[in-house]
Amino acid sequence: MSLNSLASIENWPVPTAAAGVVRADGTVLATHGPTGHRFPLASVTKPLAAYAALVAYEEGAVELDEPAGPAGSTVRHLLAHTSGLAFDEHRVTAPPGERRLYSNAGFEQLGDHIAAATDIAFPEYLRQAVLEPLGMASTTLTGSPAKDGVSTVEDLLRFAAEVQAPRLLDPRTVAEAMSVQFPGTKGVLPGYGHQNPNDWGLGFEIRGGKSPHWTGGSSSPRTFGHFGQSGTFLWVDPRAGVAAVALTDRAFGPWAVEAWPAFTDAVLAEL
Repeated sequence: MSLNSLASIENWPVPTAAAGVVRADGTVLATHGPTGHRFPLASVTKPLAAYAALVAYEEGAVELDEPAGPAGSTVRHLLAHTSGLAFDEHRVTAPPGERRLYSNAGFEQLGDHIAAATDIAFPEYLRQAVLEPLGMASTTLTGSPAKDGVSTVEDLLRFAAEVQAPRLLDPRTVAEAMSVQFPGTKGVLPGYGHQNPNDWGLGFEIRGGKSPHWTGGSSSPRTFGHFGQSGTFLWVDPRAGVAAVALTDRAFGPWAVEAWPAFTDAVLAEL
C-alpha cells in the first residue's frame, strides 16, 4: 500500500525529510524519503527514555511513586513534567504536582535515578531495555535522555509498532503511560503556548483538546506522542489504529506549525 499523503514532505522547506506510517500489528503501510538516514531526534528522545524507565519499573528496579528528583517529587512526576524543575536548569520553580513545567532537567534526573538504581549508565540501559530487543540498531543515545537521541524512520516505526501492541511491557503499563497523569494540570506546551489543561502521560504528550497543536484537526483526543525542536515528530492515534513518524533536519518553527497538521490530516483522511 502507498499513501500519496506522505509525498507532501517533498514540499516541506527542509533539506532532508523522511516519513512513515505503521499499524499496530507492525505492518508498515507506507514510507517516503531516506528512511535509513540518521536524524537528531531532540525531544522525540523522551518517549524512548520513558519506555526504558517503564521497563525499569516492571523489572522492579524503580517504583513510579518512589522519591526521585527534587524534594517531594517522584519518578511519576519526572515522567509527567510535574516535578517543578525548570525547563533546562536543575532548579525548582514550583512544588511537585502543581503545574506542568516541561523539563529537560527532569528527564536528566530521571536518567540519573535509573542509572543509580540499576548500576547501568542510562544510555546503555536504554540500549539493553528497548533498542536492542526491538532491533533499533541505528538508534543511539550519547548524552541527555531528554534530547540527545539519534535515529531513523525505520527504527522509530519499530518503536511505534511496539507502543501500539506492546511486547516489552505489560499492556496495562503502556495504557497507564498513555493516560493523563495529574489531570487538570495547566502549563505551556513548547512552541504552542499555554494550555489548560496541558495533558501528559508518562513521557508521552496527550493531545486531548489542545489548540493549537502539532497534530491534525482530525486527530482523536486520545492521540499521543512527541515532537522535537530538531523538526521531528512521532504520533500514535489509537482511534485510527496507526502511528506516523516524520524526521527532518530543519529546526522546528513556523514552517512546521503550518506543515505538520496538514500532513497528519491528509494521512488520516487517506486511511
